[in-house]
Amino acid sequence: MRIAVLTGGGDVPGLNPCIKAIAGSALDLGWTAVGFRRGWAGPLNIDPDNTESRAEYTVELTRTAIRDIDRQGGTILHTSRTNPGKVAAKELPPSLSGRAKGGDERIDCTDKVIENLKALGIDALVAIGGDDTLSYAARLYQEGFTVMACPKTMDNDVFGTDYCMGFGTAVSRSVELIDALRTPTASHERIAVVELFGRNSGETALISGFLAGADRVLISEVPFEIDRLAELVMQDKADNPAGYAVVVVSEGATMAGGETIERGEADAYGHRKLGGIGQLVGEELKRKTGQGIVNQSLAYLMRAGAPAALDRMVASAYGTMAIQLLDGGASGLMTAIRDGNYTAVPVDTCIKGEKRVDVAELYDTETYRPVIRQVRDKPMFLY
Repeated sequence: MRIAVLTGGGDVPGLNPCIKAIAGSALDLGWTAVGFRRGWAGPLNIDPDNTESRAEYTVELTRTAIRDIDRQGGTILHTSRTNPGKVAAKELPPSLSGRAKGGDERIDCTDKVIENLKALGIDALVAIGGDDTLSYAARLYQEGFTVMACPKTMDNDVFGTDYCMGFGTAVSRSVELIDALRTPTASHERIAVVELFGRNSGETALISGFLAGADRVLISEVPFEIDRLAELVMQDKADNPAGYAVVVVSEGATMAGGETIERGEADAYGHRKLGGIGQLVGEELKRKTGQGIVNQSLAYLMRAGAPAALDRMVASAYGTMAIQLLDGGASGLMTAIRDGNYTAVPVDTCIKGEKRVDVAELYDTETYRPVIRQVRDKPMFLY
């Protein structure tokens, strides 16, 4: 059996351990494994009959190739946000340029992806990614191709699993950096405003802010009143013997009556880049309070470097389970953790619901603070 693996969307720590587990488990069974480079752009753009194209978009995952990759962050296969179901006319590979009619149309190239997979002798494909990447894996499964999926995202917001690889490391990095920022903030008696990734779910900001002991945390799910925030933060600063305060902000947070700050062109999944709410909050707090601001966006630092132990463990387990499921004759499943146990759910589960912070249980909307009203019977990561 010949299996393929790809990583799509944003990179997270844990992707390489997952790739290693997938390839290693396949090799243990006497199968062969190949990695597609650049996410779904690999099987879309490759020309199976062209040696140079195959070298550009694929890599054989031999024992030597995967030997030490689990120690590295990111993904050795690289990644992209290509969606073969909605390819912009200007992004079509040369072999498909005739399908374009012009304008801003999006073209479904799923038939070409399946044709390429079959031409390469791929029997099954394991996709590692978030909602967008996995939703296209579900599409391939609906078309009859053998697929497995492994969830990753720093926001831990893939519906159907309690945990996504990358989340633990992102929180660990964030807590460490928030703690470090206390040094200059305290030295100058300022207000630190720290922006974290988190488009639709504020869990990363919520948990990071909670563990780092931030004074206030602004999450994507709850719009905030800037005047109220300014009042609370000034009280925090006054109550702190060191004379400073810390505010953590999710990039998807919004001021009451405002909109999410987006920039640039939309990607293949319709998402524009977020970023800037932290800067805006800092500017408004300075204007309203007259205090100095330490404004810091952690951004890619949250996903930089090697994975923490938890992400190595979960990623390795997900990759191993994906191959074990394929070996058992299964298809169309996503690896998952539920109620503390490893399990598998239908691959399209991720598009059948939304995973967001349980505001009623975990957040005080009046004080903009994390609050755990009930621990018993909560998942390990609280939602």
